[in-house]
Amino acid sequence: MKKKRQEARMSRAPGDLVGTVRALRPFVPAKDFEISKRFYADFGFRMEPLGDRLAAMHLGPHSFLLQDYYVEAWAGNFVMQVFVDDLDAWWEHLASLDLAARYGVPAPRAPRPESWGLTVAYVFDPSGVLWHIAALPAGDAS
Repeated sequence: MKKKRQEARMSRAPGDLVGTVRALRPFVPAKDFEISKRFYADFGFRMEPLGDRLAAMHLGPHSFLLQDYYVEAWAGNFVMQVFVDDLDAWWEHLASLDLAARYGVPAPRAPRPESWGLTVAYVFDPSGVLWHIAALPAGDAS
């Protein structure tokens, strides 16, 4: 009887459940929650408060959860990627924000081709989280 109950609970394969997933969102750390919320709003995200210590940060249909929680070693090893069609336009936007002066972060690094096949610009948030703004190299429509 125990085996039959277990089979009943495992009746759906994970592949059958894919269509039920509504979002896949990482929790991104914030050393100073208020400053991080402003930084991401400037970046282009729309903030949706989810309580005193959590906010969903939306960029069109994409989002992540910004949390008022910080561990330096974790934040310093955390990387997010935004894969875009027009890296030049994103770079122009990010460079215009003067993030280094306004938030005390390292200056964004201009797009450059990387060995793994993408062209990437680099941006650090106020907590040390590294963002890759990435695109296929010009002329590559793969």
